[in-house]
Amino acid sequence: MDSHDIRDEWAERSGEYSPTYYAHYGPDETSELLRSRLEEYVGSDASVLEVGCNVGRHLAKLADGGFSDLTGVDVNADALDTLAETYPELAATGTFHAAAIEEYVETVEDGSFDAVFSVETLQHIHPDAEWVFDDLARITDDLLLTVENESGEDGEVNYVDEDIPLYYRDWNRVFTERGFVEVESSVQKRDTVRVFRRE
Repeated sequence: MDSHDIRDEWAERSGEYSPTYYAHYGPDETSELLRSRLEEYVGSDASVLEVGCNVGRHLAKLADGGFSDLTGVDVNADALDTLAETYPELAATGTFHAAAIEEYVETVEDGSFDAVFSVETLQHIHPDAEWVFDDLARITDDLLLTVENESGEDGEVNYVDEDIPLYYRDWNRVFTERGFVEVESSVQKRDTVRVFRRE
């Protein structure tokens, strides 16, 4: 698969890991963890972007916690329709883009967001699109959080449901090479949470 194939797969996803799937489960312990870290490091007045927001369950938790400048991007347009049905207040107050991360970040100015985060999204970026990490660093003014699966070796690939590749990366290396300092990390049940601040 190349990067276009992967984006197409997520854009048309149904069943497990689809918008309906995530809408059913709603915010979870990861949502709460993100809210607490963002509140601690940048405060609820911060402008926040989630890449790969799907139905917005993590952003909904932030909105409930008093965050109001929220933006999300997702390649699956159906996810944003489901977001509007599931979290109508968030849909009305937030800014959402139906686009691939690779397409969206090219349109964003430097330092546009106080904080940027991803949850099990960057791990699906194909190696031929790793330039997107440069743009994510560029558009992040202060805080960058990754919640990604790191159970494999850096550079190794695994498959979700035998069809969607998951690329293991050393996220500390990825973002410290791009001008950030890791200030916190913790291993969760299946993901590693990393908090970075700009040097």
